[in-house]
Amino acid sequence: MKWGKYWVASILGIVPLGAQGASPAAGISSGDTAWVLFSSGLVLFMTIPALALFYGGLVRRKNVLSVLMQCFITLAAVSVLWVTVGYTLAFSPKPLIPGILGNFDYAFLRGVGQAPSTAYATTVPHIAFMLFQMMFAAITPALIIGAFAERMRFSGFLVFTLLWTLLVYCPVAHWMWSPDGWLYKAGALDFAGGVVVHINAGVAALAAAYIIGRRRSIKAYPPHNLTYTMMGAAMLWFGWFGFNGGSALAANGLAAHAVLVTHLAASAATLLWMILDWMILKRPTILGAATGAIAGLAAITPGAGYVDVMGAMAIGLVSSGLCYAMVMVVKPRFMYDDALDAFGVHGIGGIWGTLAVGIFASPAVQPAVKGLFSGSGSLFFSQLLATITVGLFAFIATAALLKAIDVLVSLRVSNLGEAAGLDVTEHHERAYTIIE
Repeated sequence: MKWGKYWVASILGIVPLGAQGASPAAGISSGDTAWVLFSSGLVLFMTIPALALFYGGLVRRKNVLSVLMQCFITLAAVSVLWVTVGYTLAFSPKPLIPGILGNFDYAFLRGVGQAPSTAYATTVPHIAFMLFQMMFAAITPALIIGAFAERMRFSGFLVFTLLWTLLVYCPVAHWMWSPDGWLYKAGALDFAGGVVVHINAGVAALAAAYIIGRRRSIKAYPPHNLTYTMMGAAMLWFGWFGFNGGSALAANGLAAHAVLVTHLAASAATLLWMILDWMILKRPTILGAATGAIAGLAAITPGAGYVDVMGAMAIGLVSSGLCYAMVMVVKPRFMYDDALDAFGVHGIGGIWGTLAVGIFASPAVQPAVKGLFSGSGSLFFSQLLATITVGLFAFIATAALLKAIDVLVSLRVSNLGEAAGLDVTEHHERAYTIIE
């Protein structure tokens, strides 16, 4: 194939990879480029160490290294996949399947160089936009880890992560963020990943929890290290400024607005979760405060560039209440083992936040975008369409993919392996060693 010849030439040193059109264009803004590159680093920081610590602190100590390893390897594996075929399937200008999936024009970053893209982020190098999107692609499957923590074999996890990114994440990213995408054309909005990241990963986590099954021990184990969890939550909060603010793709007023409303939504959600814990459990907890913050951050993600300050705080408060009910009431009743509440926080937060765009979107933030409270109902129905279709696709595709992988590579560790812990059985390492 044409791109295959280009890749061979790149390896031989004949053509530098990504060098086509590499002369920087006069329209590139150094400030915008610096902000997008810095934001890329912040989103990487969200995967490792932030998410790794947040999840690692919640599991038992005999499984902490397995969670850290899964987060670490997800970043590396998805990055390589993204450069080879992931980015082109999500963002190439000509569709392989119209409205559904991109083609192979950008495979191995052919034509993705220092000049800006004509379709995306026109004031920064195309390769900077690609890098920013790479970090989104990496953190999304890492979120699913929370659903099957403590019970999936590493080999099965690795196969699942790569195939899920290719077959689920890339199509949904194309639907929502490519000008060719059918949801994009339907008017659905997703500023920073409420649909593409949180609904997609959250619903996939629910499917994974059901397909892989409950942990074999019925005893409820407390998180082994809440210090890790709190530190991870704080790092995620910090990194989310790049996640949402960077999605403005420019160092401008919209980026500043996105950072502000992101912080306020998280703050409101944190306070409400603490109050609910205080009222119901009779004590405020750091686990509750940290979980509330993540719920608020997930919920504001799709609307950070569309809602005003009051809308953001309302989104944060409602997300905290909804996620609290899901984690504390619904999950115990339905007995599914979403170990670290990936669906209960990211999935529910993403669903509410996506619908909330259609309610709270304000023309004071972006004049062309109006929600129900601004007198327009059309956006809400577009958001509802995106929520339902992506949710159904993520659940069905994830369940089918896990079933197929389980036939080829057994997903569950053995009874003995689960009892001993994945740190020892999968990696032959221990997080904590007592030296006498």
